[in-house]
Amino acid sequence: MKRYIYLSLLCLFSFLPLSAQLKNDSPLRKLQLAEMAITNFYVDSVNEQKLAEDAIRGMLEKLDPHSTYTDAKETKAMNEPLQGDFEGIGVQFNMIEDTLVVIQPVVNGPSQKVGILAGDRIISVNDSTIAGVKMARIDIMKRLRGKKGTKVKLGIVRRGVKDVLTFIVTRAKIPVHTINASYMIRPNVGYIRIESFGMKTHDEFMSAVDSLKKKGMKTLLLDLQDNGGGYLQSAVQISNEFLKNNDMIVYTEGRRARRQNFKAVGNGRLQDVKVYVLVNELSASAAEIVTGAIQDNDRGTVVGRRTFGKGLVQRPIDLPDGSMIRLTIAHYYTPSGRCIQKPYKKGDLKDYEMDLDKRLKHGELTNPDSIHFSDSLKYYTIRKHRVVYGGGGIMPDYFVPLDTAKFTRYHRMLATKSIIINAYLKYADANRKALKAQYGSFDAFNKGYMVPQSLLDEIVAEGKKEKVEPKDATELKATLPQIALKLKSLVARDLWDMNEYFRIWNAQSDIVNKAVELATGK
Repeated sequence: MKRYIYLSLLCLFSFLPLSAQLKNDSPLRKLQLAEMAITNFYVDSVNEQKLAEDAIRGMLEKLDPHSTYTDAKETKAMNEPLQGDFEGIGVQFNMIEDTLVVIQPVVNGPSQKVGILAGDRIISVNDSTIAGVKMARIDIMKRLRGKKGTKVKLGIVRRGVKDVLTFIVTRAKIPVHTINASYMIRPNVGYIRIESFGMKTHDEFMSAVDSLKKKGMKTLLLDLQDNGGGYLQSAVQISNEFLKNNDMIVYTEGRRARRQNFKAVGNGRLQDVKVYVLVNELSASAAEIVTGAIQDNDRGTVVGRRTFGKGLVQRPIDLPDGSMIRLTIAHYYTPSGRCIQKPYKKGDLKDYEMDLDKRLKHGELTNPDSIHFSDSLKYYTIRKHRVVYGGGGIMPDYFVPLDTAKFTRYHRMLATKSIIINAYLKYADANRKALKAQYGSFDAFNKGYMVPQSLLDEIVAEGKKEKVEPKDATELKATLPQIALKLKSLVARDLWDMNEYFRIWNAQSDIVNKAVELATGK
């Protein structure tokens, strides 16, 4: 038996030419031998692909929080929102009681062209039932999406129509927009909200800018709240629009990555526009690059709360099977020299993920007096030599505390249980046609529409069924106005688009209101 094992190992190692070229103590050689041994001698059969993927993930987990591995499917799904488009049928949808309901067909998209309407229920795809079978949302999306030019057969149930309708939709490129909203929030004051930085964000942004300038924009509120980042190039392009020639935007530097500077080229079309940048604790990465560039060059005013602190540069390493390693190779630094990345312990992802909870617990999100910086973190802006602080993230010029009383525990629990969104979906589905007929314009809707008390009562009753109740009458009274505003915003989105959603929802935003106050002096 010993002789058999010895000969087997000898045979095994003879097929390791790469290993033979490495030193005996090479970590790579050790890894290869371990994988070979497991594959050939382990008592049970093993999935070599999964084994390799687990090994890669295990190595990356011991590094920083943002070095990651994604398999081919995960990589495709991750990249899609940033690439500017995907291929599919072109509908916004949601699930109501295990049935896909069309919220809106994409304007001039393939579904709209064949006559699919808001409120339609898609019950089958290529004769396969998707309604009432508890199919996962991702599996439904897989069936609806497909290569441009391919056809898909949809079975649709429509209110007022007895029979199931059949539509043949030819899939097409569907644009993915990264600008959530763009409108004049006050006379001479424009507002643009960027959700993320994708390949086409700069084009979208400048289109919005041109439109607002025609309406008299002299000041811009650039809302980067909850913006998780995206492509560096897009952040550089947008920063360039505000800055003078040769102004530093950001630079990167790492152990094996030489310093790389990104500077403005002087052709920006917003150099004469006053700008306020709106941020919060979920503004990260590319959003922090734009914020840091504008603040450090004394080009504008930052309003809100300290940003997330994601300043690690990842290099995508494409693997032959479509999977990808995103490996951290450098740090992002603002023009004043501040490292955007917040501190972290290598291999301790849990501690890193708890950072925002720690900020809340320590009072940083609610009280500026809780924020303390050592002198070692002191930096100076480029032109006015104002003091700014490093230590991770971008600290705003004007701090706006998180109002924890505005969104009560009761509100959070109703939202967590999906009670609010489910009630809205049922209401919108039943009343969409009547609401469109009643309100011919958004302005008329915004001025005249009131959320029915019956809808609020339904939410309270449904919450009670789920054992979600206010602790007292005071909490209920504080919660209902915020729920009503949320519902009105959602209905506006249903009837028009995200732009109208934010035109309503921003009314309660302390950060937006503070920026408006600073921009207008009132």
